[in-house]
Amino acid sequence: MSDAELIGRITVNPKVMVGKPVIRGTRLTVDYILSRLGHGAEWDELLREYPGLAREDIRACLLFASRTMESTVFMPPQMQPIS
Repeated sequence: MSDAELIGRITVNPKVMVGKPVIRGTRLTVDYILSRLGHGAEWDELLREYPGLAREDIRACLLFASRTMESTVFMPPQMQPIS
């Protein structure tokens, strides 16, 4: 599946989830899927929990986030020393 096809699986509509990017045809936000993955959820776990979700939707979330970060200047907060 091409990048354009993957990105096309993500939509933004001010009337759906307050305009957050969502997986087309769902109310699952990109940030929700990314947060679940970041906290250790497995792809298969998400696919079981949300039967309408496809592997390509998860890939689309990852690609969408990657593309969003390409044009973002980000300065991480200073790490505090462990005492």
